[in-house]
Order: sequence, then structure tokens, then C-alpha cells
Amino acid sequence: MKPRNHAFDFLCGICIIRMVSLHIMAFCGHADDDWWREVMQWTYYFMSFFFFKAGYFNKSVLGPSRQYCKDKAMRLLVPYLTTGLIGGAIYFSFLPFLLNRFHNPIEPLEWPHIWENGSFYGNNPTWFLISFFAAYIAIHFLEKGRHWLFRRTPPMVQHYSSLLYFSFPFIGYWLFTLKNPLWLGLSNVFMGIFFFELGRVWSRMLGRWREETAMWISFALVLVFIVSNAVFHDCSYTMSNNKFTGDPVITVLNITVILCGLSGLLISTHLPRVPVVNFIGQHSMVFFVSHYPMLYYYKFMHLCFARSIYGRYDDVLILLPAIFLICAWLVPYIERVPWLSGRWPKE
Repeated sequence: MKPRNHAFDFLCGICIIRMVSLHIMAFCGHADDDWWREVMQWTYYFMSFFFFKAGYFNKSVLGPSRQYCKDKAMRLLVPYLTTGLIGGAIYFSFLPFLLNRFHNPIEPLEWPHIWENGSFYGNNPTWFLISFFAAYIAIHFLEKGRHWLFRRTPPMVQHYSSLLYFSFPFIGYWLFTLKNPLWLGLSNVFMGIFFFELGRVWSRMLGRWREETAMWISFALVLVFIVSNAVFHDCSYTMSNNKFTGDPVITVLNITVILCGLSGLLISTHLPRVPVVNFIGQHSMVFFVSHYPMLYYYKFMHLCFARSIYGRYDDVLILLPAIFLICAWLVPYIERVPWLSGRWPKE
């Protein structure tokens, strides 16, 4: 068997650590602290990495459409619905107590939030699963259409026709200028398809280069990102709501070079397994679907006793180890339940 790629597990682990830490900081009212905003400005591209990774390891998105769509629905849509409903159950179970004490629901309840953002009250990060599913389905049918459209063209034209996907960031930015009109928060799918195709192209390029060549090119790309992000420090992209900040062209270029450079550098240098980080990366789905309902439970439980966690660093120091330890403990239990983890037995 081919040895497991520790580089991508490591990057997945870093992404999950960043995401959980961001949500803890937001719950505790410190997301806008200057030092934390600086951390976010140097790591804003990590959520895009999951689409990039999917493309990097993808062999083909073709095949029978019915079987393909069913597989993706079972692995992404079912956990999207079940974990979203579990988060919603925790969220709304506290509302009677909060209404009794504060005479308001603490947070505004807007029902359009569900179909406009594609996330559930009590488990907002579920937007990723519906967007990931939509990206997979869109790529499947786009690939079928591309192969049919270019079936009579020379092989060279067929091969490079996939570069059409690199125009999708323009569509993503156009939708952003229209205030992201697509329902379920799917305006970010076009950027997701771009990152998916970027991963596929980068995988082919690394396969053609010698390891030493790949290492130096990847190192140069990382340096380009460091310089560019320092100069254009106001440029960033938030995938959850398809939000561009600063120059969109510079933003897309920065994400492109850092995704390729960072992954290529770690792959070519044969990064060893980093126990804790790689464990989180290997079981990222469990951490992803579990942490947000826990944060709401912690926040609402304290509010029921008239204690707010907003603006308190002591709660940050409690939540950081507690959330990761509880999620790690839940790994074997959640992964045994396919409708929570998406790990259905392969036929």
C-alpha cells in the first residue's frame, strides 16, 4: 500500500484547530481583538484547503450520475441534516429558559437564515457540507458536459479545456457584488470548484517534477505569499459567506500560491506524522460537526445562571482544551454511526 500522506492530514488538522479556535474566540467576544485579527489575516485561506485537497486526491468525477449523486448525498447531505438538527435541538431546548430569564431569545431568530445561509441554528458550520456536496455535483455534470462538448477536438484541446474552471473566481466575485443571491449560501460553490480544479492541476504538476524541483518551487510560492500578504494586507476571502475583502485578483492569487506552495513544500520534504495535529486531521469530520453544539451548550448553560462568557479570556482557556478533548473522545463513537460521520461501508 502507498504510505499515507501525512502532509495533508497535518494541514487538515491545522485548519480544524484554526476553525475551532476562531469559533471559541467569537463566542467569548474576542474575534475582533487586534492580535487575533492578525492571526486570521495570515490563515484565511485554510477553509479553501478542503476543496483543494479533494481535487488533489480525486481520480475522476465521472461515472454513472445516479450512483455518484447518491454516494455524495450519503456522505455529505445526510450528516449535514442530522448534525444540523442535533445542533438545532440543543439550541432551541434552551430558548424557554432564556426567554423566562431575559424575556428575549438573546440572538435574533430570522427564519430566512436557514434557506439563505444553508446552516442550522445551533450548528452554523454545516454550511460547509451543503456547499461541498453542491460543488461535487456541479463538477460531475460540468465534467460530463466538457467531455461531450470537446469530444471531437484534438487531445491537446480536450486536456486544456479544464482550464475553463479557472474563470470561476470571476463568477464567485460577481455573485459577491450582487450580495450572494444563491440560496443555501451556495454562492461560494464557484470558488470551491476553482479550488478543486486547482488541486487536480497541482497534483499533476507535482507528479511530473523531481522532488527537489518541487520543493524549491513550492518554497518560492510560499515566499511570494508572505511578501504579497504583507504588502496587500487588507486582502482576504471568507468562504462561509463568499466574502471578498480588498482586491479580488490579489486575493485569489494569494490563495492559489499559498495552497500550492504550502502543500507542495510539506509533501516534497516528507513531513513526518505530528501526533496530535495529524489525529485531528484524520478525524476532521468529527471535530467539524461536534464542536459548535458544545459551544452553544456551554454558552447557554452559563446564561441560564445569569453568567455571560462574552469578553472573558478564562472561558477561552477552559473551552480550548475541553472542546478538543471531548471531540477526540467522541471520535470512535461518531465514526461508527454513518449518518453522523458520512463513513458508510463501501460496496
